[in-house]
Formats: sequence, structure tokens, C-alpha cells
Amino acid sequence: MTGRLVHTGQVIVDLVMRVPGLPPAGGDVLASSTRMRAGGGFNVMAAAARAGADVLYTGGHGTGRFGDLARAALAGEGITVALPADPDADTGICVALVDDAGERTFVTGSGAESATRGAPAPVGSGDVVYVSGYSLLVPEKAQALVTLLERGTGTLLVDPGPLVDDIDAAVWASVLARTGVLSVNAREAVLLSGETGLDAAGRALARRLPDGAAVVVRDGAAGCLLIRDGVVETVAGVAVTAVDTNGAGDAHCGVLAAELLRGADLRTAVTRANAAAALAVTRHGPATAPTRDEVDALLATRA
Repeated sequence: MTGRLVHTGQVIVDLVMRVPGLPPAGGDVLASSTRMRAGGGFNVMAAAARAGADVLYTGGHGTGRFGDLARAALAGEGITVALPADPDADTGICVALVDDAGERTFVTGSGAESATRGAPAPVGSGDVVYVSGYSLLVPEKAQALVTLLERGTGTLLVDPGPLVDDIDAAVWASVLARTGVLSVNAREAVLLSGETGLDAAGRALARRLPDGAAVVVRDGAAGCLLIRDGVVETVAGVAVTAVDTNGAGDAHCGVLAAELLRGADLRTAVTRANAAAALAVTRHGPATAPTRDEVDALLATRA
């Protein structure tokens, strides 16, 4: 490994409920199962840790049962926590509704994870720094991240998330100007670029990044597009039967980061990330990223 994954985002608690469909306005549906687990940024970090990376969490965490749950989950994956618990707030919670097709819908209530407390952790040149779009929605945290990124250390991996339209334009431009790898899903690529086709969207986003940077457009079972130096490559996915897509993008980003830390070339890293995401969607729950050995085994069947 050349360094660590320095995760600047937010760990929250996911309340995951499997439902036959979303309720109508004013209505109700009965969930077939309900689970409460660490989620949010935890999913990316767990994926990277299971792929062999050293991981540092620099976000907030609260005092209360949700904060306790989050810290226990981080410790269970061997992830180092940089900051002490916030004595004045608990960790936030996200309700994730997963329907019978495996699609998910979220409602998030923020907590201590969104606060800006303490000095930023030092970042080395060999580190991969992960920034989530959720962090950029909080003005104080966004400014702290911009200040950190202006130091220019490490490789910046950015995942804007589903609320891309709500990120301040000036903040977003400042982050993109320092991004090494931008990882977006198909919907996000279209929203951010204003283009309708994924090739065109990926090219448009790549033009907003520094020279030598890359865009990864995740397209579900189809795999993803890799755009760098003006060239668009298709990196095929792995066909599986999906039971829960919650956390697939996080598994992809975490394994991508871990492979870059190992010194893998970008196409190899994306190929392994595709395999990890495929395995993740065959399992119920948000933090379903596989181990490195499981990715090896899946890729061996395709050799």
C-alpha cells in the first residue's frame, strides 16, 4: 500500500426497511424486514478495509446509541477514528426503503457527523482522500474541505451522491479543480453534465477536471465507463441476480480506492470495483462489500 484512504465524509446509522413498494402520500406499507446498521460513509470505508486498505475516518460521530453503534462498526472493520465523540449530539440516521426490485429510496436526518470539529487530519502524498457530495451540502464543512484540498496532497476521489443539484456551484467547481478521480452513477453524470448520453456526459465532466484526471461513470449491471485523456473505455460489469442495490456504489468506490492505494492501474482498479459491486448487490444490507479474496474468486471464473 502507498498510503491510506482518508475518508472525510459522514458515518450515519441506516434503518433499512424492505417494502413491496413506496407508500402513497398519506399512506402506509408493511415492511417485510427491518435492520439497523452503520451506513453512509461507513460502507465505503468497510469496502476499502475488506480489500486490504488502511482507512482513517476524519468525520464526526456523536454521543448516544447511534454514535455507539457507528464506532463499534468502525472498530469491527479495523478503521481508525481521528476525532473524539461530539458530547452535544448523537450520530444521524437514514431511513432506506428497499423495494422488491432492489431499488432504494432514502430519507436522512443529520447529526454529529455533519459538524466541523477539531483540526483536519494530515494527508500524505500517497493517500487517497475521499470526498462525498453530502459533505459539500453543509457550508462549514464544505469550506473546511476546500481549505484542506487547497493543500494539494494525496489523490482526491470524489463521489457527488444523489443530491448533486444541491451543491453550491462555487464549492463544486473548486472541488472539481483538484479532483483526481470523479466517480458518478449514470443519473448523477447526466445531472452534472446536462448531457443525455453517458459517453457525452462523461466527456463533459472530464473536461472540468485537471489534466490527467479521470471520470468513472457507474452504470449498474453494465459496468462503467472510464474516461481519461479524452478516451472513453467501457469496463464490463459482472452479471448477477441483484437482491439489494443499497451500497453498491459505495462498494465500488471503496474497492477502487483500495486498488489505487495498491498501485493498480485505473482500468484494473475499475474492473475489480465492478466485481465488488456485483457481489455486493447479491446480499441484503448496506455494507455488503466483499473481501479481496471473494473478488479474486469471482474474477477467476471470468478468466
